[in-house]
Amino acid sequence: MLAGEMYRYEGHELEQAHRRACAWMDQYNSTHLRSVVERNELLGQLMNSVGRGAFIKPPFFCDYGFNISLGHDTFLNFNCVILDQATVSIGGQTRIGPGVQICTADHPRDPAQRRDRLEYARPIVIGANVWIGSGAQILPGVTIGDDAIIGAGSIVTRDVAKGATVFGNPARSAGR
Repeated sequence: MLAGEMYRYEGHELEQAHRRACAWMDQYNSTHLRSVVERNELLGQLMNSVGRGAFIKPPFFCDYGFNISLGHDTFLNFNCVILDQATVSIGGQTRIGPGVQICTADHPRDPAQRRDRLEYARPIVIGANVWIGSGAQILPGVTIGDDAIIGAGSIVTRDVAKGATVFGNPARSAGR
């Protein structure tokens, strides 16, 4: 799965990892009145790495959690979804609006492979000081450069250069 090869999304190991994440989400998503320190402790229990001052407003949803790395002072607003079948790296001081979906999972174009319940995943890298507007979708394999801006509701299907502003479906810069 992490190597980007086809895999079946079922099986004991993946089911156990997902169940662990679901139990964690049940706990984390009921922390609205807890301190930032308590929430960050919980983030550290599931995620690969959590930078100082990183903050996620519940509710938050993920598949496994252990493939997610958050940089320092990163902020994710309400209702963010990260499908982390591959690694998701989010740089420091990045701001992610409510309802954003970050999806590493992809499905084969061949219908026979889909019937066989095969899928694959590609990592997502989001640089530092990025701003992703409400409801944006980041698709598998995308890299977003430092200081970029993703407009609300955009669907990001390909890499975004450092400092670029993109929006729309598919997301493009204003000059294109």
